[in-house]
Amino acid sequence: MEDTFFHCEISAMNGESKFCATSLESMLDFVQDILGFHTKLDVYTTEFLKKSPVTLQNYTILQKPKEILEPKLVACHTLPYPYAVFYCHMQKGENKLFKISLLGENGDRIEAAAICHMDTKEWNHDHVAFRVLKVLPGSSPVCHYFPVDNLVWVPSLSM
Repeated sequence: MEDTFFHCEISAMNGESKFCATSLESMLDFVQDILGFHTKLDVYTTEFLKKSPVTLQNYTILQKPKEILEPKLVACHTLPYPYAVFYCHMQKGENKLFKISLLGENGDRIEAAAICHMDTKEWNHDHVAFRVLKVLPGSSPVCHYFPVDNLVWVPSLSM
């Protein structure tokens, strides 16, 4: 819970808008405030199409990732708390959203949402991504998959 409070109370980075949503209604209010109140929305997430009991395994990308061509998006990440809390944020700058088909070595099939943050120079130097990837802020894109219970909102591509 302490980590959840930290994420919700820390100041937004330069170019970031953030909000901790405790209901679907408050999440949608924030998303619509960022993307437009009259904008039709699409939502992307990661989902298991077939799941084995093995939790840790290597995955292979089955086909070329499909880029979702929408530069403006809002990501909402679940945070641990006794009830639902989503850390929702929008970061200015170039971000690329992808849908990727994955096959696990134990037979899992996943349709994953992934994002690449192309400009990280405004990020906190202590961000875990820089330690894991052994890169410096602004030196290279940072890409990651979204966990199953996270959401990415974009303006709808369909008319």
